[in-house]
Amino acid sequence: MANAEVRCPPSIKTLIPTTTMTLPDEQAFRPDTLAVRAGTERTQFGEHGEAMYLTSSFVFDSAAQAAARFSGAEEGYVYARFSNPTVSAMQTRLAALEGAQACVATASGMSAILSLAMATLQAGDHIVASNGLFGATQQLFGGILAKFGIETSFVPATELDAYRDALRPRTKLFFIETPSNPLTEVVDIAAVATIAHEAGALLAVDNCFCTPVLQRPLALGADVVVHSATKYLDGQGRVLGGAIAGSKAVTDEVFKFLRTAGPTLSPFNAWVILKGLETLRIRMEAQSASALELARWLESQAGVARVHYPGLASHPQHELAMRQQKSGGAILSFELEGGRDAAWKVVDATRLISITANLGDTKSTITHPATTTHGRISAEARAAAGIGEGLLRIAVGLEDIEDLKEDLARGLAR
Repeated sequence: MANAEVRCPPSIKTLIPTTTMTLPDEQAFRPDTLAVRAGTERTQFGEHGEAMYLTSSFVFDSAAQAAARFSGAEEGYVYARFSNPTVSAMQTRLAALEGAQACVATASGMSAILSLAMATLQAGDHIVASNGLFGATQQLFGGILAKFGIETSFVPATELDAYRDALRPRTKLFFIETPSNPLTEVVDIAAVATIAHEAGALLAVDNCFCTPVLQRPLALGADVVVHSATKYLDGQGRVLGGAIAGSKAVTDEVFKFLRTAGPTLSPFNAWVILKGLETLRIRMEAQSASALELARWLESQAGVARVHYPGLASHPQHELAMRQQKSGGAILSFELEGGRDAAWKVVDATRLISITANLGDTKSTITHPATTTHGRISAEARAAAGIGEGLLRIAVGLEDIEDLKEDLARGLAR
């Protein structure tokens, strides 16, 4: 870890009575240690597990102190919409894992993306985004933000010249998702960062699929990392959450928006995600190994036209993925001959894999993107993103791989 200095926005630093500071700022620890120790401060009670502060407000010693806290002249907790010790701990830990200066947690992954846009853009600004984004992200950029005068150009995810060609005088943000959802296209983060920075724009990377265990975009030149903490950071499908990690210059602006607008992560959800981070590497490595085996098996099955998985040598960006990521990840998709009818037969034949659009769970999930995650975008946008009617996406969990194969084989046999 090159730099373990991780700081929250000044107004949300903890001032509770503490005993031992588990992770001194001046010490650099490796990622596995940061995953279980970063952000932990013990109260006067000396608890070993992180405390959960389920309170909406905080008490001041005097009217003068209240005024000082509200104005920012004195650091300390004020109101849980924007300052809470449990949320602070989760932010600090995730920032440490991403190698970021700071992190701001939000109520969901989509609220994280919205907060980033609201904090860094204004009417007349322009976004360059890869067309391999999650459906709701495409709708946010292409629909909602457009109503406020912020335009977005969607470009083929892997074509670097397309990013350059899309530039405008007021391009302020590049936004990519790598690997993409659901085709697992891999974007060259360092190359896009160079294009963005030459234009004076920020590069934000949705790191949901890989997490900092498999990929660290900031080390590759990105300015901001965005997470749906609902997915692998929690890891068991329990709570919603989101996060923006990066330089303090960016996160301070995001914090200002969150303080006023309130897309806030609850302390309980923050505590659940905080505990999920402790087992993140173990889960990601096990699920990625199973995903690779399942992808190889699917390639040999009759009726499967193509398998999309960065860990396969057949993947168009395999070499880039192996340089940029530690493994292929735990998400794969595959195309079936026979279109929607064949795809739905496979889905309906499953008895083990959960039919749900969520991902990142210890339980494997399967979904038909064209009618679920990307069902609300136009048919033209789906076609441009390569999302056909025969495409299925699987998020591989922690079940026995042979049971997963048998569950899919039942539908493939039809």
